[in-house]
Amino acid sequence: MNQEISAWVSKAEEDWRTMCRESLVTDGPSLNAICFHAQQCVEKYFKARLRLEDVPFSKTHDLLILYHDVILIEPQWSMLHSGLGDLSSYAVALRYPGLDATPDQADAAVEICNTIRSLVRRSLDLLEG
Repeated sequence: MNQEISAWVSKAEEDWRTMCRESLVTDGPSLNAICFHAQQCVEKYFKARLRLEDVPFSKTHDLLILYHDVILIEPQWSMLHSGLGDLSSYAVALRYPGLDATPDQADAAVEICNTIRSLVRRSLDLLEG
């Protein structure tokens, strides 16, 4: 794996660890942070997967745009489409007043993040961890 892909993976893992740690909080977890870091992790893993194939991508937080490029490389990942719209919105919407994540949204964000992380790590020949 080249240095650029390793850098994307490293940043994705940082978001994943933050999401996981906050998910363990039982008294007042930051649901917004859980959702935000789940979105960020998926975004960076999608970008790592695209870079592996030398597929260019724009500077975007929109997971659906990235997904449409990734699915051309990994068509068996078509089941990932549901949930990406909501997860994608967490890149911005939850960072400002007016909208707050619910426990169900945070749980769903963690679930889809973990699923995508596992798939991309396998496609990059990385160990689960």
